[in-house]
Amino acid sequence: MERQIKKINKLFRIFILLVFLIILFIGFSFNKKIDLTNYKTNTTSLCYRVPNLDELDLFYPKEPLNYIYLGNSYIGFKEAIGFKESRGDYDIVNIYGYLGKYQFGKNTLKLIGINDADEFLSNSYLQEQAFTANTARNKWILRRDIKKFQGIHVGGVKITESGILAAAHLAGAGNVKKYLRSGGSINFSDAFGTSIEYYLKKFSGYDTSFIIANRKAKA
Repeated sequence: MERQIKKINKLFRIFILLVFLIILFIGFSFNKKIDLTNYKTNTTSLCYRVPNLDELDLFYPKEPLNYIYLGNSYIGFKEAIGFKESRGDYDIVNIYGYLGKYQFGKNTLKLIGINDADEFLSNSYLQEQAFTANTARNKWILRRDIKKFQGIHVGGVKITESGILAAAHLAGAGNVKKYLRSGGSINFSDAFGTSIEYYLKKFSGYDTSFIIANRKAKA
């Protein structure tokens, strides 16, 4: 009799387990589909891509990265100007027709040997070469002014070589000469209201010794 009771209890437990498994299976099988239409967004600004498992080692190395600090280096100088001009966008053309990351005018590009605006926009390497060539050309034009005014204050602004070269990129070397030689009384602002004085301040103190003054610099 006792054996029969144990057998019945065992069968009952097995039955309960089977019922539980059947209910669980049915619950998964007939799960309602989730309507995602209410979760859609109309802009791509909220859409992000995350790496899959195969890409984790590529995007997220196990060892910590040593990030480059640009500081006051020449590359830091270039990147700071590029960010101010266009947020670093190589493809942009503004409403006045200025092109690329550093917002070059077509006439300036011709001076450094670039005549094809479409090629210029599509070639980031050429844009970087253009910036260096134009900076070298401006450094030659302003070489005497750099030597004379560097380290002193003009119009309340301490003058540095990098500030002069940045201002020349904004306004042209001739307008920078006028500003310096007038003691800051002859200023210049572009169509957006950015002035020589602002660039002299914002981009002061960078190391631009890398640039060799060259009257005939070409990209």
